[in-house]
Order: sequence, then structure tokens, then C-alpha cells
Amino acid sequence: MIAGSAAARHDEGVIPPDPPPAPPPSPPVVSVLDLAPVVPVVVVRDAADAVPLARALAGGGLRAVEVTLRTPAALAAIRAIADQVPQAVVGAGTVLTPGQAEACVAAGARFLVSPGWTEGLLAAMRACGVPFLPGVSTASEVVALLERGVREMKFFPAQAAGGTAYLRSLAGPLPQARFCPTGGIGPANAAEYLALPNVGCVGGSWMVPADAVAAGDWARIEALARAAAGMRGSA
Repeated sequence: MIAGSAAARHDEGVIPPDPPPAPPPSPPVVSVLDLAPVVPVVVVRDAADAVPLARALAGGGLRAVEVTLRTPAALAAIRAIADQVPQAVVGAGTVLTPGQAEACVAAGARFLVSPGWTEGLLAAMRACGVPFLPGVSTASEVVALLERGVREMKFFPAQAAGGTAYLRSLAGPLPQARFCPTGGIGPANAAEYLALPNVGCVGGSWMVPADAVAAGDWARIEALARAAAGMRGSA
């Protein structure tokens, strides 16, 4: 009977509407350093927090979200943000092994960040096909990466490794290198880093305080993200 009714409707010229078009794919990330002045460095302990947290950060103007691989929930968090928060650009931080790099990209990570690098890790991140920021803290490491065609890097741990004075010193002999300093950076000193010619953005976690995440205070996180997104460099 049901089949007959369907056939009758078809015979009468009633054509079911086409399904809505799928949303266009997100454009590829060309440079992590140009997404926002601040990249939130996020530790997700409960994967259920990932989506509202990413929505709050993106709503405040911080599109890039670096989920660090410091908890068992990290991969699930990356997958959830990639699937449910199209306005965010989710990446993976604290990437230490080739296997982690591959697993993160498979989960939906659109960029990779490591605190340091080896030849094997560098090759794996390059093979993943997404932008990556290998970590450096010395001039020799910067030169070695430039020799390998890598010009964008994470400077870590920024404050402990010499801070703005060290990065300013690198800008003269190595102007082709650009950095995302991370480590010891907060609202009190972020603008000093952003004023440097070789700094594209900074990484930090002050806009995702642990107590706000635990309380689900997404409005507070969005307000902190909005303030961070409005930061400009000042000497």
C-alpha cells in the first residue's frame, strides 16, 4: 500500500525536493600565525567541554584552538571540535611523536604544534599535509629549520628562553623566521611580544582559566577571548 501510494505520487508528477546542499568544506589553513593574535592553548580534561569551549573562544574572535595532548580526552576533544564547531580551526599541541601527529590529523586537527623537533617528527608533521609549528629555543635550531625550508616556528619556553629580548636579537640575522612564542605569556606581556617584527601571534591559556572551564562559565571565557583577540602589539 505504501509503495503504491509512493508510485501514485510519482505518477502524478510530485517530485520530492532535493536534499539541502552540503556545507562547503573549510578552506585549508595557510599559516597558523595569521589566524589570530593569540592562539589559546587548551588542556581538555573532559571531552564534553570541548565543543562549548571552542564555541566560546571562536565567539570571542579566537578561531584557532590548540588542544594539547596532555590528557586522555585530547583526541576526542579534537574530533568533537572538528565535527561540531566549523567556525573554529582546531589544532593539536604537545605533539611529540610521528604517531601522535598522524592520529591528530586523522581526528580532524588542521595544524600541529610541538615543543621541540627531531628529524623524524619533522618529517612526519610535514607528511601530514597541514601547517605545523616545530618548537625552537636557540638560534642553531632556527637555522637548522630554515635550512630545511621551515620558516614558521614555535618559540618555547618563551620567557625562560630569553623572552622578547632574545627574539628581538634573532630578528636581525634571521629575519625570514617567524614565531609563535608560548610559555610564560599572559595579558601583561603579550602585547610586547606582538610588537616584534618576527612574531605573528602568541600562545597562551589565560583566556581559559581552569575554574571557568570547571564551572562551564562559557560567557566568561568568551569575554576573555574577545579581549585577547583585540590585542595589538605595543613596544
